[in-house]
Amino acid sequence: MDIISAILWPFKWVIELLLVSFHTLLTTLGLPEGSGVTWVLSIVGLVLVVRAALIPLFVKQINSQRSMYLLQPDLQKLQKKYKGKTDRDSRERMAKEQMELYKKHGSSPFSSCLPLLAQMPVFFSLFTTLQEAQASKPGVGLLTQELASSFAKSKFLGASLSETFITASTLSVQIIAAIMIVLMTGSQFITQLQIMAKNQNPDIQNSQFAQTQKIMLYVFPIIFLISGISFPLGVLIYWLVSNFWTMGQQYYVIRRRPTPGSVAHNERQARLEKKGKLGPKASEDTPEIEAPQPTQRVQPVSKTRAKKKPKGTK
Repeated sequence: MDIISAILWPFKWVIELLLVSFHTLLTTLGLPEGSGVTWVLSIVGLVLVVRAALIPLFVKQINSQRSMYLLQPDLQKLQKKYKGKTDRDSRERMAKEQMELYKKHGSSPFSSCLPLLAQMPVFFSLFTTLQEAQASKPGVGLLTQELASSFAKSKFLGASLSETFITASTLSVQIIAAIMIVLMTGSQFITQLQIMAKNQNPDIQNSQFAQTQKIMLYVFPIIFLISGISFPLGVLIYWLVSNFWTMGQQYYVIRRRPTPGSVAHNERQARLEKKGKLGPKASEDTPEIEAPQPTQRVQPVSKTRAKKKPKGTK
């Protein structure tokens, strides 16, 4: 067993436990054991449980992205301050001030990536478990040879869960796979677009961080589109359900806790004001309230009266 397999082993064992448990529950409720519907519902249940368990990491990732958005205006000012200065002292001062900004906002260049990296063993385990099951290969735990063969031979909408767009036996299977690939790609695009259109402060649209987000908006869907043609239908179902979960979860988080200054933040303020949960905005035409004036005017004292007369003089 190599190092990667050793790392993924406990994750795969838990995933197989969940997959087989859902399959057993559904067959107990009366669904056919070898039916594609039963295995698809088992995959859906598996994804929902895993994604629910990863909610704390997802929230941490959203908060990290939010901190990076709030950091961008200060970071742009810093970059403008040291623009054109390439000497060693300037670079060192800029790096030091940049680290102070990250510390102040409680963020770092990689903070938004760490939660995603922490999820990778789970995602790889899900992927390999489903891929091996579709090849009738037994798993490391409760996914026996019999169950793996049942999974591989099961059909959903007339298509075997082990078929891909490339290896499809019929045109109908290719159509089903193509629709799933398009939905998977589209959901990935909408998820990233949701962040850029709703949860970004307009003032940072020209920042390097925002430009990176724009690149990711198109790169990730293209990667999914190209790689999706080689994914078995079972894996496509997993990615599709997972993407829909991410899209809905992200919509909820952005709606409830948007980045200040973003479109989502302005919309939330308007909703709260409409419900009366925010005080009414002050009107620009409202005159300023003047400070109260004293009731009796104090008479000024002239210089001649202010001088004290010598005692005994008239």
